[in-house]
Amino acid sequence: MGKYKTLWWTLIAVLGVTFALLGYFGVEVYRKAPPIPDQVITESGETLMTETSILDGQTAWQSVGGMQLGSIWGHGAYQAPDWTADWLHRELLAWLELASEETYGVPYDQLDGREQNALRYELKQAYRRNTWDAATDTLVVSERRARAMAMTADYYSRLFGGDPALQPTRENYAMKEITLADEARREQMTHFFFWTAWAASTERYPGEATYTNNWPHEPLIDNKPTAENIVWSIASVVLLIAGVGGLIWGWAFLRKEGEEEPDAPARDPLTTFELTASQRSLGKYLLAVVGLFTLQVFLGGFVAHYTVEGQGFYGIQTSDWLPYSLVRTWHIQAAMFWIATGFLAAGLFLAPIINGGKDPKYQKLGVDILFWALILVVVGSFVGNFLAINQLMPAEWSFMLGHQGYEYVDLGRFWQILKVGGIAFWLVLMMRGIAPALRQGGDKHLLVLLTASVVAIGLFYGAGLAYGERTHISIMEYWRWWVVHLWVEGFFEVFATTALAFIFCSMGLVSRTMATAAALASASLFMLGGVPGTFHHLYFSGTTTPVMAVGATFSALEVVPLVVLGYEAWENWRLKFRAPWMRNIKWPLYFFVAVAFWNMLGAGVFGFMINPPISLYYLQGLNTTPTHAHAALFGVYGFLALGFVLLVLRYIRPRLVFNEKLMKTAFWWLNGGLVLMLFTSLLPVGIFQFVGSASEGLWYARSEAFLQQPILVTLRWVRTLGDVVFIVGAVAVTWQVVKGVFFPDAPETAGLSKAAKQGSPALAGGDAMLAEAPEADSVCCGQCGGNT
Repeated sequence: MGKYKTLWWTLIAVLGVTFALLGYFGVEVYRKAPPIPDQVITESGETLMTETSILDGQTAWQSVGGMQLGSIWGHGAYQAPDWTADWLHRELLAWLELASEETYGVPYDQLDGREQNALRYELKQAYRRNTWDAATDTLVVSERRARAMAMTADYYSRLFGGDPALQPTRENYAMKEITLADEARREQMTHFFFWTAWAASTERYPGEATYTNNWPHEPLIDNKPTAENIVWSIASVVLLIAGVGGLIWGWAFLRKEGEEEPDAPARDPLTTFELTASQRSLGKYLLAVVGLFTLQVFLGGFVAHYTVEGQGFYGIQTSDWLPYSLVRTWHIQAAMFWIATGFLAAGLFLAPIINGGKDPKYQKLGVDILFWALILVVVGSFVGNFLAINQLMPAEWSFMLGHQGYEYVDLGRFWQILKVGGIAFWLVLMMRGIAPALRQGGDKHLLVLLTASVVAIGLFYGAGLAYGERTHISIMEYWRWWVVHLWVEGFFEVFATTALAFIFCSMGLVSRTMATAAALASASLFMLGGVPGTFHHLYFSGTTTPVMAVGATFSALEVVPLVVLGYEAWENWRLKFRAPWMRNIKWPLYFFVAVAFWNMLGAGVFGFMINPPISLYYLQGLNTTPTHAHAALFGVYGFLALGFVLLVLRYIRPRLVFNEKLMKTAFWWLNGGLVLMLFTSLLPVGIFQFVGSASEGLWYARSEAFLQQPILVTLRWVRTLGDVVFIVGAVAVTWQVVKGVFFPDAPETAGLSKAAKQGSPALAGGDAMLAEAPEADSVCCGQCGGNT
């Protein structure tokens, strides 16, 4: 390991410890998941539901969009209620009404305070006491509770079944008129809703917290934050401060004075070789990225409009075939596809460079096959989503071919398996270029780290196959967050950092030593908080206090490396002054600067806003979560993918000069639109909801009455401004990529200075760049910094 020995051992130790924690407490999730009773019976012995009917209800819920229509345990969409909190509150109110009539002969609201308090005390005892018998695997409920359950179930059956009396409610919840036509499946779905509410209201052990750690906030039965919640929240803040302080001290005292920057080569080393066939074929990948990006942006505007006009689009009734749950599914899945494709394209561009400027045999064929496989998965999964949510697909096919029901992994399992296969095939294509380079001499540490991140991306998406259609939802959540958090926020982050370091090193702009050390240190910091930090998504998903403790502790450390991203942004920014030819990739650099900014704000500030347990207790399931999601997912990974696209485009179309007007519009309108979206709509709505959740309960913050207040309706309308600004930016960057792919030979010099024109190979010599290219076997691969 040589001079990087300490950094490598640090990274290996971090990965060993953090994955051990993730695995050990993952076993805890399996062992301590809330029980699904074999049967639920009344005190008189009447069977109300069974484990089979509860799991059948889970599949019914999945088939109508699952987490894309309301949420369960706080995870999912935000327009309809959280079904757990809503069911629990409705059942509690029904119980109080029944108890009042039976005890006093009058409605509950006609009782005086003393009488209401007496019934409230009885209610708390009835609901928090655990009546599940582990020996017989039977849950026993009182006759009164059974009647309250029946009243609540009847409401949900009518809501999802198209009862005309509830049409205004469905419109406010952005539900299609007949969401689930099969009456038997609606009944099964109410069994699943009941079970999630039972787990959220029943103490795991006598006198302790419920299975969901007292979430959601529900004053009627004294669901409030636990002492452990408060303790670990304070601990997370202390650790954050300690981590930031430690990083600053380490930066000041332990960081060695960097070696002098190498002299920038007179010519961009990445242009000193002929493009390979596989690199030339990447244009279609770039078109796919911006095509899916544009589709996603317009779908996002459609989804946002559904929050104010729940069943239509400016008077056009669209929910019959394109309901909110479907459009939101496509919106999120399109994002996952185009961002991943941008990263895959960057990797495929680098593979021949790593291989000495040559394609391995049949590399272009492999790149073409992978592209069309991607298109097949996108189209097939979108069609499957449409057929499932519109109930046009047999119920037994829904999970496999239609809709899994889980946010970010909504695509049917068949399409998910194909996607796993596609990513694995990408890994093979990458390794065919990397393996020969690894066998050569010289400093290969940066390449080894890049290889490790490529392997992790290729393999860890497969964690999404670890659960099935009828897997316990707590266990499913554990594996789902392996994909959403660990795969995306962890290994993609390491790949991006290492790939950029490799690119800038190959350009001769930074030394290999500095690039390698920075990439290894960054990987350790990202993984230290990122791997066990996965548990901060599972505080209230049927897990125990140790899971909360680990998640709170390490998720605080996730924020620590983000405090120095301003320095990273400055480093990326100043690269454009290192050589005249760097002006040709000015706009990709701008996008990388934006990544650092949004990483700090979106992932750091907005992420920590909802990470401590006490914070998430009140904020889970509110618009504070999409505030973080939009700023982090697009702000970080979206800008990063677009930066990769622009960078690859610039090299596979050597004569291209970016249109300054288009790119300024794209960059500033995308950033401006995102700022407006967050600060004029999503965050203010989330803050209003936070007050409602803390004062009355989650059910209230997500209720029809609360969300339809004039001020909140106005705030959701205001989002239109930000959406329009963002759409303009998206169209601008898309048009630039389209022009670059199809019309690269007509350089656009508007806005370019004389120096920029002189520094541009496309303007300073047209075909000279290619004409002067050496033979393929003399290509620069970064070993010499581009100076020979």
